[in-house]
Amino acid sequence: MDGFGQRLVIIFCTAGGVLTGAALAGALGAAITGQPPISTMLRLAREVKIWAIVAAIGGSFSTFEIFESGLFRGEITAVVRQLLYVLASLAGAQAGYFLITTLGGGRE
Repeated sequence: MDGFGQRLVIIFCTAGGVLTGAALAGALGAAITGQPPISTMLRLAREVKIWAIVAAIGGSFSTFEIFESGLFRGEITAVVRQLLYVLASLAGAQAGYFLITTLGGGRE
C-alpha cells in the first residue's frame, strides 16, 4: 500500500477512534457522577462527530489552504486527495457513531 492509501486508513481509524473514545470516556464519567451513562454516551457520540472529523484530517486550515492552491493554481490532484481525506474522516466518524449507537442499544 502506498502512502496515500495508508493515510486514508489512518484518517478513517483516527476519526472512529476519537468518536468512540470520547463517547466511552464520557459514559464512564457519567457513571461516576451518577448520571445515565447510555444516554450520555449517545449524546456525546452525536456532539463529538464533527470534532472527530476535524481531528482526523489534522486541522481544517491546512485542508483549506490545499483547496485554495489546488483550485486557483490548477492542482486538481491535490484537491481530489483532500476530498478523499475528508470523505475518509466522515466515514470513520460515521463508523464510530454506528458502533456507539449499536453498543447503546439503538438511537436515542
